[in-house]
Amino acid sequence: MNCLVVGAGSMGRWFGRTLRDHADATLAFTDLDADATRRAADAVGGRAVPSDTAERFDVICVAVPMPVAEETVGEYAPLATDAVVDVTGSMAGPLAAMEAVAPDLGRASLHPLFAPENAPGNVAVVTDAGGDAVDAVLGAIAAAGNDTFETTAAEHDEAMETVQAGAHAAVLAYAMAADDVPDRFHTPVSGGLADLVGQVTGGDAHVYADIQATFEGADGVAEAAREIADADAETFTALYEELS
Repeated sequence: MNCLVVGAGSMGRWFGRTLRDHADATLAFTDLDADATRRAADAVGGRAVPSDTAERFDVICVAVPMPVAEETVGEYAPLATDAVVDVTGSMAGPLAAMEAVAPDLGRASLHPLFAPENAPGNVAVVTDAGGDAVDAVLGAIAAAGNDTFETTAAEHDEAMETVQAGAHAAVLAYAMAADDVPDRFHTPVSGGLADLVGQVTGGDAHVYADIQATFEGADGVAEAAREIADADAETFTALYEELS
């Protein structure tokens, strides 16, 4: 299998390593940043190709930030001969773009629900159109120890409002509101939250910004926090018992 990974970031490298190790794939990378392209190719093993390449590949994998995913699919999917997949993090938009420009090819959207350094883990999958190439990609991901599960684009994107946009907003809001206190004062709850703050703020700010821009969820957290803040003892007790 000959695969072009569009996007030289950590998720594109994860995808490339997975196919290299478990699908006997030959790899090429491209990115608007030529230096990043070369670094990814050197790190994973493969060729660096220019971003304006017209070369054809069995599989195109789009691994770019969510705001440019659909545009990138439209630009590079025509280079595929067998399948187009993405690992961008949203599903409805990229899948619609794939169907528009590659209606006769295999198409799948994959969302690894972990940072690449924490692999393996759960990988959400929407197989819009199957085939041997898509099967090979999914087989490689499973062979790497990941647990893949089929979903729908609507179910996935709705879930991301809670597990990403809402969760991240809640953790960051706590970090913004919390005072700096000595560790000896932390409870199991506050200590756990402090650990989550470290995990979230140790990532890439642009990735988290893209999540907030793509998925709703933060407003719901803000509204819930205001409801708790405004509640009297009786209302708070009712809310607490409902959640319990």
